[in-house]
Formats: sequence, structure tokens, C-alpha cells
Amino acid sequence: MIISVINRSGGRIPDMEVHRVLRAVNRQIADDFTPYWSLGATLRLEGSSPGRPRREHLEDMRGDAVLYLCDKLDVDDALGYHDLNHRGVPYGFVFTELSERLGEDWSVTLSHEAIELIGDPDVNLLDMGPHPRERGRTVFHWYELCDAVQAETYDVDGVAVSNFLLPLYFTGGDEIGGRNDFLGRVHADGPLRSFGVAPGGYVGFFDPKTRDMGTVEADAEAARRQVEKSRAGLARRGIRYARFRTDEAGRARPPRGRPAPAPAPAAARRAR
Repeated sequence: MIISVINRSGGRIPDMEVHRVLRAVNRQIADDFTPYWSLGATLRLEGSSPGRPRREHLEDMRGDAVLYLCDKLDVDDALGYHDLNHRGVPYGFVFTELSERLGEDWSVTLSHEAIELIGDPDVNLLDMGPHPRERGRTVFHWYELCDAVQAETYDVDGVAVSNFLLPLYFTGGDEIGGRNDFLGRVHADGPLRSFGVAPGGYVGFFDPKTRDMGTVEADAEAARRQVEKSRAGLARRGIRYARFRTDEAGRARPPRGRPAPAPAPAAARRAR
């Protein structure tokens, strides 16, 4: 997979700096991610337009997927631009303003989005596993490879990148001697368990009992991050699921017009 990166930061991040970060993330994917997942991709900086590009003006995008690097949180504009020019192409957004609110380098956000774009390009995969809070119940976990460890980072060539999950995380039991995430940190309650969540992280899932999506945050910091993300109103999974809602019988009902933003997580709604 070639992931085109389009720099729409309005000059805030020069292409030279983007290249430096892309080299580090490409090395992370090749040296750290691919040996475990047997999935790979190369991020490549494509053409960029000065200032705010016109929606009808196609960027120089030649890859199989696209990541937009933007400065300001303008969700409607960013999503509308993609839908008009690259409809059907897997995508992600990296907003430097949101990264600042989350207290992380934008390189971490880009690493996070790139890895999850590789793992689930069309945002339509779920994995059956235990309910994160209610023992004995089964739900369908989102196939997100960074959310559960989203607060953990490490450096590649001096660039901060995101921790990520390993295949054993998505198995029904805890294998002796297995590792469920790349860094393998040991927390107060031990290493990360299958379908578990690390400090600062969260998990999302579809609950067949309620026929609705849910999230569980590990702690107050994770809840704060969810509040910021929900205020931004932008997440690849949230956007997709807003377009494919179901009725009470579970039948898909197509949206009318432009989709509404997905509901904020319960913790985010409480915080408001």
C-alpha cells in the first residue's frame, strides 16, 4: 500500500519537516509493525497547494490511501474535500491543533492514523471478544490497532511515534509468554491483557444486545482525550458509522443527505 500524505497545514509545517517524520514512521512500519502483522505500507509526501486549496482542485494524490495533514480543525471542509475529490479512497486526518489539545506531537498522531489505516483501511472490521466491563458478555471490538495504548509512545530516529497492538491482543485468551502490544510495558496490574486497555487508552465496540456502539476509557486522562476528539467531531470510524445506522430490527437504513457526526462517547457526554 502507498499512503499519500497531503500537506494542507498552510505552511505551518514545512515539507522538509514532514519528510523527516515520514522517514521515521516508514521505518517504524517496516522494522516494527510489519514483522508482527505481515502488513505494510509506505507513506509518501505528494503535491501540496499553498493556502487553502479549492475543493474542486485535485491534489497530486497517486497512492492507494491518503492522509491529510491539516492545521485547523475544520471537519466539514476536510471531509467534504475528500468526498468530493477522492470518494472511495481510504483516508485519515491529522490535525496539528487536535494534537496540541491532546498534548502529543503531531508525529504521534500521524503514526497512530497510519497504522490504523493499514490495519483496517475501510473501517469495517470487528473482532469478537469479551465485554470490557461486564463479565460473561460478548461484544464485537473495533479493529483499532492503537486506541488501547494511545497514550504510549517511543522514538524512532528522534521522532515520537505511537505504540501499537500485536495480533495476540485479538485472541480469546492470554497466551503464556505472549506479548499483546509492541512496547510491552508492565503497569500496576501487569502487562496489557487480550482485549484490555492500558492507562490513557480506550476500547470501542459494537454491543449486539443494545445494537449500539460503546467505548470504555481506562482513566480520567483517556476520558479527557475522548472529550477533545468528540469536540473535534472527527474520527474515521465515527464518520463511517454515522452513514450506516440501523433500525430497531437491525436493518441498515441509508442516510439522507450529509451524515451527522457520530455520538460522543459516554464519558465525553458526561464531561460536557
